[in-house]
Amino acid sequence: MHFKSIILLFLCGLGIATTAEAQRRRKTIFEQYSTVGVGLGTSSYMGELAPYRSPFNTVFKMMRWNLNGSYTRHFTPNLAARVGLTWAMVAGDDEFYNRGGKPFPSNYVRNLHFRNSMKEISVVGIYKFRDDGRNSNRRVAFSPYIFAGIAALAHNPKAKVPEVGGVTGTLYENAGNWVSLQPLGTEGQGQPGYRDPYSLVTYSIPFGLGFTWRINARWNFSVEGGFRFTGSDFLDDISDRYPDPNVLKNDLAKDMSNRTLEEVSARTGRNRASIVARIVNPNEPSADPFANGPLTGYDVGDLRGNVQRNDAYLLSSFTVSYVIPSKIKCPPIK
Repeated sequence: MHFKSIILLFLCGLGIATTAEAQRRRKTIFEQYSTVGVGLGTSSYMGELAPYRSPFNTVFKMMRWNLNGSYTRHFTPNLAARVGLTWAMVAGDDEFYNRGGKPFPSNYVRNLHFRNSMKEISVVGIYKFRDDGRNSNRRVAFSPYIFAGIAALAHNPKAKVPEVGGVTGTLYENAGNWVSLQPLGTEGQGQPGYRDPYSLVTYSIPFGLGFTWRINARWNFSVEGGFRFTGSDFLDDISDRYPDPNVLKNDLAKDMSNRTLEEVSARTGRNRASIVARIVNPNEPSADPFANGPLTGYDVGDLRGNVQRNDAYLLSSFTVSYVIPSKIKCPPIK
């Protein structure tokens, strides 16, 4: 009898302890929550017109803007997933980037430029280095985080029409207008013996680092920077070699393909003659470099871009996000 009492007391104690532990665990279970956010930031392009080997100029010299919106689901104190929509503008210009003939004089002579209004939809995973509390009301006051994922990207590179075509000498009534470059096939795309036209939809691989601050029970503020590798080398419409102008569709395609003979930069309006002369003929810099036909080194088959490396872009964002209130739990009706 004494032994049975001991066993019974032990089992009761074990049951009480198990119940207490279960209650403690239930109290510490993380309550998932969601946030929605809007942000504004910068965008920088990296490619043929903004080489990786000059990183400071590449990031800051032709910086543009982006707008974004997002929905984030927080699954655990450390892990979250985000769906984002971003509208970003990127741009590049040989004349502006290499003004004065530096750092890349041959690119200054090339004289290509573009702008691209890109639309990105992304899905990324987020790891927060500091744990949230058990629910949205107990979010950590500050935490750095990292993110990585996949995105679909729609883009459409454009450039300005010159007043006078450098190759054909055509006078353009729509000078100064921005025109889409992909339909022109500026590197012979779509013509016999050349590649197919490139797609205006591709993928990108976003990854980066951010910091988030809790403002109050319902609002957060975040700062982040992210790099995007892409599946395209044509964000700037530049990839491979100068085509045979005779295979191109029309005069506009020929003039937008090879812009080395434009004395005035179409985007900036600056006269290029003196700088080009100093680059191509340093022994006689007063000679007119545009007087005697195509410039040496920019002819059919010469390099126009770098086919070995796809384009990329860098986005920063300053984001305000709102914590969506959890559903109100009503007590059961007895």
